[in-house]
Amino acid sequence: MDLNKSVIGLTSEPYIFEVENRHVRQFSTAIGDENLLYKDEKYAEASAYEGVIVPPTFPVAMNEGDVELPLELDHRRMLHGEQEFIYYQPIRPGDRLLCQMKVSDLYDREGKSGKMQFLVLDTEMKDEEGELVCVSRMNIIYRPLVD
Repeated sequence: MDLNKSVIGLTSEPYIFEVENRHVRQFSTAIGDENLLYKDEKYAEASAYEGVIVPPTFPVAMNEGDVELPLELDHRRMLHGEQEFIYYQPIRPGDRLLCQMKVSDLYDREGKSGKMQFLVLDTEMKDEEGELVCVSRMNIIYRPLVD
């Protein structure tokens, strides 16, 4: 069954993500980026960021896998299309971020195997003062089932 525009606006339950030094170091090692901005306080303080920050793609790891939308998707039809991170301020170790995922758009395109749907999911991350820190935008291609 195809998705319809009524899914736009659906949201997950909000959740708190605590950014820990250990996770930042493990993530930077896993992606092969040993930039000192992610682990050396003295180096990072002398930079334009004035302190340690997370790697730009770190928000992809800020979901423990238990965040769900009230939406039933057939995982056999899903393909990760693209990922985008929109920063309003740096994310730093020690931050406690209030996160919530929502369906922000749904649109159709014709492909070689028929109509494909594109589901855009935004995860907004706000600091403890309620200020927007980052939006992680994921585009999921929802393909037709091939027999």
